[in-house]
Amino acid sequence: MAKSKAKKYREKLEREGKRNPENGRGVYALANLTTKKTKTKQEKLQQLYKKERQSRYLDDRGEKSFFYFCIFKQTIRDIFQEPQMIK
Repeated sequence: MAKSKAKKYREKLEREGKRNPENGRGVYALANLTTKKTKTKQEKLQQLYKKERQSRYLDDRGEKSFFYFCIFKQTIRDIFQEPQMIK
């Protein structure tokens, strides 16, 4: 496998007797220091409540408003349309 330029440069510095940056790296450089915590019962309930509330809100606003708009549009068209004569 090929060596990167950075690794070649580090090895060159080490051969010349200068400081090698790899020696300065501690165990913490490779460790994942983030801590994960599980959600509390209250946080889970709050998330579920918000999710359900948003889905209910979108269902109500999305379908019904379109239905009302179609009916309203049809009644406006009927109002302004001239009566047709039957031949």
